[in-house]
Amino acid sequence: MTHPFVILGDPVRRRIVEVLGSGERTSGALVTVIRREFGITQSAVSQHLRVLRDGGLATARVDGPRRLYSLEMAPLKAINTWLDRFRPDWDRHLDALATEVARGKRERRTTPTAGRARRTRAA
Repeated sequence: MTHPFVILGDPVRRRIVEVLGSGERTSGALVTVIRREFGITQSAVSQHLRVLRDGGLATARVDGPRRLYSLEMAPLKAINTWLDRFRPDWDRHLDALATEVARGKRERRTTPTAGRARRTRAA
C-alpha cells in the first residue's frame, strides 16, 4: 500500500480529500469540481479516485447507478498523530508571531506620527 503522504503529494488528490471532508459525494460531483479547478478529464479524476481508494483514504459504495465516495479517516488520523511531534514548536513560533503582530498594531495606534508620515509620502 502506498503511504498517505505520497498519495496526498498530488494537488488533485489533496483537493478531492478536501471536498470529501465536507461529506460524501458522487463521482459526478467530484468530477465537476475537479474538472473546473484543474481542467482534467473524467477518466483522470477516476484514476485519482482509484489511487485514494487503493491507498485507504477513500471508500466508494454503489447506490443504484451512482458511485458515492467518502473519506476514510484512519489514515488522516495517523498523519495527524505523526504531526503531533512538531506542533509544540509550531505553537511556540505562532505565539511569537501573534505577539509581534499585536505589538505592531499597538505601536501604530500609539504613534501619532506614523499615520501622518505614511499619508505624506503617498501624497
